[in-house]
Amino acid sequence: MSNPNAARYDYVIVGAGSAGCVLANRLSASGRHSVLLLEAGPRDTNPWIHIPLGYGKLFNNPKVNWLYQTDPEPQLNGRRISQPRGKVLGGSSSINGLVYIRGQREDFDSWRDAGNPGWSYDDLLPYFIRSEDHFLGAGPWHGQGGPVSVSNQTEPHPLCDAFIAAGEASGCPRNDDFNGAAQEGFGYYHTSSRRGIRCSTATAYLKPARSRRNLSVETGAHVTRVLMQGTRATGVEFVRDGGDTVQVAADREVILAAGAFNTPPLLMLSGIGPAAHLREMGIKPVADLPVGKNLQDHLASIIFFERRDNGMFHHDMRIDRMAVSMIRAYFFGTGPGTVVPGGLHAFVKTRPELAVPDIEFMFRGAPAQPYLWFPLLRPAYADGYGIRPTLLHPDSRGEILLRSRDPRDPPRIVYNFFTAPDDLPRLREGFKRARDVAYQKAMEPYRGKEVSPGPAVKTDAEIDAWLKRTAITAHHPCGTCAMGTGPDAVTDPELRPRGVEGLRVVDASVMPDLVSAHINACVLMIAEKASDIIRGKTPLPADLGA
Repeated sequence: MSNPNAARYDYVIVGAGSAGCVLANRLSASGRHSVLLLEAGPRDTNPWIHIPLGYGKLFNNPKVNWLYQTDPEPQLNGRRISQPRGKVLGGSSSINGLVYIRGQREDFDSWRDAGNPGWSYDDLLPYFIRSEDHFLGAGPWHGQGGPVSVSNQTEPHPLCDAFIAAGEASGCPRNDDFNGAAQEGFGYYHTSSRRGIRCSTATAYLKPARSRRNLSVETGAHVTRVLMQGTRATGVEFVRDGGDTVQVAADREVILAAGAFNTPPLLMLSGIGPAAHLREMGIKPVADLPVGKNLQDHLASIIFFERRDNGMFHHDMRIDRMAVSMIRAYFFGTGPGTVVPGGLHAFVKTRPELAVPDIEFMFRGAPAQPYLWFPLLRPAYADGYGIRPTLLHPDSRGEILLRSRDPRDPPRIVYNFFTAPDDLPRLREGFKRARDVAYQKAMEPYRGKEVSPGPAVKTDAEIDAWLKRTAITAHHPCGTCAMGTGPDAVTDPELRPRGVEGLRVVDASVMPDLVSAHINACVLMIAEKASDIIRGKTPLPADLGA
């Protein structure tokens, strides 16, 4: 039961991440509605958040990262796969690699075709454009004057240029704009950064809105359940860091923006989810929905090489130089600290008859674990680089389950990777294509020994065994509250859980299928569109920004 004495707001938003900060800004903009934004993590004051190169310092930091792990994955030799997620204002946009890529037209048209009118590429492009302040300026593909600054790679690198040349030699074009007319090709990706500093949603959307009297933001607030009266959501209950349990009422809507891992458990703890699983956990079902199903992520393994000589990143990782670089980056937005090593990607077809790319290459311009080294005291690490072939549209599906009724317990994350028969062969072909690029003549000045998997791994069986030993996710979880109109959908095309009133889900969990991209830009778009749906605004014209 809800508490009649609880503090009241028009909208209560759970999760101040990539979507939540967008919603907080847009829903409070008119000044007519009161908005409460709740975040389990702290404020985004950690300096490593704002320095692009500092994101590596955040992947194992429990203060700003949920640090989830999967259950043992049978097809990955029983390994648990690390699943970092942002636990801080800005969410994962505060700890990710700053990659800004939207996806292909066909991705979103497939959403429409799956029973989601209003979610085609032409419908959604205006929302991408609205969110952007793009370095290319306003045009048919990009926006100017929006909250999120999108920048180019200001310091091109000879190794990356060689990789582009190798891609062209292998038959794939150069592409200087993955968010333009076509995605196929090799090129530098764009970043969510502003003058050398990370542009998270906390910076882009929340900071400008914090002074509004109708917007309240509370950090250190772990939401434990949605308060329900029958099938209507009336508010939420949360626990503050100090241990106090608090209830707040939502007169218009509760909006869950906690992400693909955290939104499903919160729904289940509130009685919304698979009835059999809820009863197993001792929870009375309110709405029997396939919450937590349809879990997807991009899966990848890295082909790694030693370098013939050390690169500039290796040079800059000496402790005295890195200290200067961090100071320059934090205070002036200049220097090596503003650049993520290997700012290069590619989207390729493994078969020429494919209409669109099915594999992404992520390029890494440094070893997996580079470290600060001390002159005369600690020897420098061996420099290297890698290419990570990534399966863009896996057929395997996983699920999120409750571990217990305790909201503090992390969810069970089960991906079921490689259970669909075509996934492993397609990633194997991506590996072969990546290796072909790596051995092109353009890479010879840099290519040393192939460290992983090594030249001895040649046959399909050997490659498959290596992929199972080494594959990890690209940290793009989605789909666990998929929108649609069929029996497998959790939310309708207006992002409302079916059969539930006063509740909406706005985060990566509503994506019916993965996009051919890193998902942060897509989540911003979802939140922009959702803010119009919630406010009852007329959809944006399809030619906005043209």
